[in-house]
Amino acid sequence: MRKNLKTIGLIAAGLATGAFATLQLSASAQQPASATATPLPLDQLRLFAEVFGQIKHEYVEPVDDKKLLTAAIKGMVSSLDPHSSYLDKTDYEELQEQTKGRFAGLGIEISSEDGLIKVISPIEDTPAFRAGIRPGDLITRINDKPVRGMTLDQAVKQMRGEPGTKVTLTIFRKTDDRTFPLTVTRAIIKVQSVKMKILAPGYAYVRITSFQERTTPDLAARLQDIARQQPNLKGLVLDLRNNGGGLLQSAVGVAGAFLPPNSVVVSTNGQIPDSKQVYRDTYDNYRLQSFDSDPLKDEAPIFKTVPMVVLTNAYSASASEIVAGALQDQHRALIVGKTTFGKGSVQTVRPMTAETALRLTTAYYYTPSGRSIQNKGIRPDIAVDQYAEGDPDDALVTREVDYSNHLANTQDPNEKKEAERREQERMDQLRQLEEQNDKKTPEQRQKDRERKPVEFGSGDDFMLQQALNKLQGKTVQESKSLTERRLAQNKPATSASAPVAVKPTQPVPGASGPASAAAPASAPAPAK
Repeated sequence: MRKNLKTIGLIAAGLATGAFATLQLSASAQQPASATATPLPLDQLRLFAEVFGQIKHEYVEPVDDKKLLTAAIKGMVSSLDPHSSYLDKTDYEELQEQTKGRFAGLGIEISSEDGLIKVISPIEDTPAFRAGIRPGDLITRINDKPVRGMTLDQAVKQMRGEPGTKVTLTIFRKTDDRTFPLTVTRAIIKVQSVKMKILAPGYAYVRITSFQERTTPDLAARLQDIARQQPNLKGLVLDLRNNGGGLLQSAVGVAGAFLPPNSVVVSTNGQIPDSKQVYRDTYDNYRLQSFDSDPLKDEAPIFKTVPMVVLTNAYSASASEIVAGALQDQHRALIVGKTTFGKGSVQTVRPMTAETALRLTTAYYYTPSGRSIQNKGIRPDIAVDQYAEGDPDDALVTREVDYSNHLANTQDPNEKKEAERREQERMDQLRQLEEQNDKKTPEQRQKDRERKPVEFGSGDDFMLQQALNKLQGKTVQESKSLTERRLAQNKPATSASAPVAVKPTQPVPGASGPASAAAPASAPAPAK
């Protein structure tokens, strides 16, 4: 357990709605003129051709040309950063399905860790969630086949199948230090991205599980329900925990539901002119093909002013961080919970052929005050644990900064020192966790095994209860984690000034062409 836990890659692959991603949609694969002006590296291209020829001529068995070239393209793109990838026919179809909130699979967001498959998060109301799979679980075998040595694509293919069929996963749960089999029945996954409930008279709760094509109109409908049921609304909790991201336009729409008209939500900056954008909460900036009129035009005015708390955790990523950062910078809501994942980049999905696409990191994004959250995340205003007794297992959590090929935060000259400090704190926490586990009795270990993950929005949701306490003016129990409290106390100062990272340009147009999916940061295929 004391090993340095490094996440190597992150994919959705039809098993998840996408993790930690912020995706923009692009209808064209055309490259800017500047891209063709750079001379091609002829020596390296000759070398590539020679290697290709040697493989074709001398490899132990015949290799299909298309398979070999596709693998080369995928390797080239994936080497750039954790969130860029080449989407073949299957990948592209899955990405499109995920954005629409319907796909076949188990309902888990996955990554790779130490040669095993790591569960980032089970998606609510899916077979994986109902079977009891937890964030951080490691899949060691699929139908009795070891996953070590498999690529993520190969592992995904083993887990996919016809709805109604079963797959047996062997799970290693680090928190319990045990391995056990779990059989899950495959199904068509329909992700309901917006949920709501009334917490108490005058206090409402809205949970967004991912940012899909229909998220903004679905949110508008839920807010109408709240306004009708609670005409004297006193407070609202927006829950973004375990939300790995989704479409950038949907994130802008969600933030716009709570911000004053024409407020800056996020700005982006990259190499090409199209990546230098300022997104305000106007219809032109959150319009998508799935709706043909502004879903927020008849919104009740109370949602622009009602006191708000936004709940976040380490699995709130990308598009979730855009929303949390906008509401925090504009002083519209308090962020309560844990520091978010820290994915501060945007991926653009560009169709390359009728069946393939390139998901490429094209920009950093910045909160309204101009800060980059890359590798840092959104730090809460009030650090709160998920459990009343604390969250010692947080030491096992990996974030964007733990990727071996993550993008740097260009605003922070001390990024490396901060990462080293975080790593040392985590190793200290892991040692403490081991010592605590060694001292536990068999009865305590059994109790740990039987402890179920918190159902967000339920009466047992401690973090939600603390958010409600804050809105009601009651005492809030802050996190027992010294690291989380330190980060909350030292979060960057914010102001609702104009973005400093980029110059305003034309607003993003509505998506056209083939729909793309949400990705991780990731993750896991958001506008991550």
